[in-house]
Amino acid sequence: MKIVQALALAAFAFAAAAPAVAGPDDEKWIKQCQHDNRNEGAKPEVVTKYCTCMNDKMDNNETRSITQWEKANPNAAKACSAQAGWK
Repeated sequence: MKIVQALALAAFAFAAAAPAVAGPDDEKWIKQCQHDNRNEGAKPEVVTKYCTCMNDKMDNNETRSITQWEKANPNAAKACSAQAGWK
């Protein structure tokens, strides 16, 4: 029984530590954000980190694009820029 408990605990810990998997809707928004920011001077991987961070901060019921939402939430945009390493 202790082995089952240990395995369950390990599985739970792994699931809690793993990053959230973006669903199809999230992927659509992130891709649009990447497109919107393609000419802003940052490397593609930085833009991806930024867009993913912004998407994660948004409510799942949000209907605005990330680009629209960031204008109304400058503190989130600033935090995600720093997290992504956007210079």
